[in-house]
Amino acid sequence: VQLVESGGGLVQPGGSLRLSCVASGFTLSSYAMSWYRQAPGKERELVARIRSGDGRIDYADAVKGRFTISRDNAKNTMYLQMNSLKPEDTAVYYCDASGFYWGQGTQVTVSP
Repeated sequence: VQLVESGGGLVQPGGSLRLSCVASGFTLSSYAMSWYRQAPGKERELVARIRSGDGRIDYADAVKGRFTISRDNAKNTMYLQMNSLKPEDTAVYYCDASGFYWGQGTQVTVSP
């Protein structure tokens, strides 16, 4: 069982990135899937969640209107499209499967 994130990097303020989370060993759509982030010196926080079943989506207030979570069941992959990035979005981003499985994280740095 594995979750592997990718797509992080260094981007200027106002830029965009798309993170991917590929699941193996289990069916991603059977779990509520989430993106979390953790900035240096701060606690891990929920960024976005897409539920199993009805696919209901929730976002943290800080990213509403800028980030979009989605999943491709055929590819067993979840995505996080991040637009209008700000320096305060700098963090390690993790994907999570209902707390059962975590990825290793991918670094996102937003800096001029």
